[in-house]
Amino acid sequence: MPDFFADKHLFHNPVEFALSKIGGSYKMPILWRLKDKAWRYSALASSIPHISDRMLSKSLKELLNDGFISKEIFPEVPPRTEYNITERGKKAVIIITALRNYGLDLMKDFGIAQE
Repeated sequence: MPDFFADKHLFHNPVEFALSKIGGSYKMPILWRLKDKAWRYSALASSIPHISDRMLSKSLKELLNDGFISKEIFPEVPPRTEYNITERGKKAVIIITALRNYGLDLMKDFGIAQE
């Protein structure tokens, strides 16, 4: 496959492109949590170890802009916001599940204890 540009970046293959959309330290954990139910910002923040508000906000914004999640704002006082997974996000969870299972297998192969 020839190289291609997307988002002002040169990609060499589709795997590199896919990982640019769901990779990193926090996007996969966010999608993993949203696969079963809607989450509020504060619940996501407290459930992901070591994530800063800046990184959570940035990751959520990128996932929203790329169509992996949606955001619903409820007209209450104070306003309530919930994040939900989209169909595109559900497709990504299939890949994340495969990577998770492979990671667990590798941990076993390398003698790393699983908690």
